[in-house]
Amino acid sequence: MNRDEKKQEKEIEEKNDTKIEEYGQMTLEDNKKHQKIHLLSIIGEVEGHENAPGTSKTTKYDHVLPQLAALEDNQEVEGMLVLLNTSGGDVDAGLAIAEMISSLSMPTVSLVLGGSHSIGVPLAVSTDYSFIVPTGTMMVHPVRMTGMVIGAAQTYEYFEMIQDRILSFVSGHSKIAYDRIKRLMLNTEMLTRDLGTVLVGKEAVDQGLINEVGGIKEALSKLHEMIEKKKEDSL
Repeated sequence: MNRDEKKQEKEIEEKNDTKIEEYGQMTLEDNKKHQKIHLLSIIGEVEGHENAPGTSKTTKYDHVLPQLAALEDNQEVEGMLVLLNTSGGDVDAGLAIAEMISSLSMPTVSLVLGGSHSIGVPLAVSTDYSFIVPTGTMMVHPVRMTGMVIGAAQTYEYFEMIQDRILSFVSGHSKIAYDRIKRLMLNTEMLTRDLGTVLVGKEAVDQGLINEVGGIKEALSKLHEMIEKKKEDSL
């Protein structure tokens, strides 16, 4: 390897390191089948129009959306794996990312690790196929709003509209029915100080939210399989 090649390789490595550090994203391509897979990590709080505190781990939707658009336009990338460990966050930002993921033409797989709570639920089901580790959790609860709100009928109608957007997306991208996910959201028996339901591992699969219990091995294996099938179907 000559000097120019070494310099170019170092620049690529530094660029990849920056992408992981700033965006939680990288490209996986050293696999046996030489398939090019984009890795997207949705970690911490999904940040919307307002910046979260500097000490918080966040996923910035204004970073993720352009990356997803670039992915769709990149003919070399064959699939995407989404890793989730999020407490939730901004509803509009989370739904925007979920809608973008669900509209990608390449095969996509998600894997819920520590947890995928609140707006993390639509994000987890936005892919073509989803996994959750045995100890992973998903929390379904009504929309919350901080700060001062006007206690008028229109306010409650607005909350209902936001919740309907979430419920419709989740039921439309998973095996759970709209009425069932709504009952889980408004459950008063599990969370003593709030409404909602926490599902652990297999419970999320049994309810129809997630397709399968598994880890990184199963998620990548499924994605490789889906990429191969897409290639075969296009022949």
